[in-house]
Amino acid sequence: MDLLARFIADKPVVIFSKSTCCMSHTVKALIFSFGTNPTVIEIDKMPNGHQIERALIQLGCHPSVPAVFIGQQFIGGADKVIGLNIQNKLSQLLLNAKAIFIWGR
Repeated sequence: MDLLARFIADKPVVIFSKSTCCMSHTVKALIFSFGTNPTVIEIDKMPNGHQIERALIQLGCHPSVPAVFIGQQFIGGADKVIGLNIQNKLSQLLLNAKAIFIWGR
C-alpha cells in the first residue's frame, strides 16, 4: 500500500488505468463528466507498472484496473463507481473530496 499511497496522497481523485482497457476508459469518461480533473495513472505505460498492478490486486482490485480512489479512499472498480453514479452517490463523494465544488443534478 505504501507504493499506492505515494500516488494518491493529497489528490482528490486518482484513477489507476490501462490505456487499452475499455472499462478504464468508461470510468475515466464518467469521472471527467462531473468536471473533475483526476490524476490518471496509466500503469501499462510505467516502468514499474507491474509492481503497481500487484499492489492493486493485494488491495482487492479484481481486475486490477480501473481502480478509483476518491479523497485518498479506495472506492473500487468500474462496477462500484458506476453503481455509485446510478445511486446518485458519486457526486457527493466528489464534493466531499473537493474534486468538484458544485453539482446541480
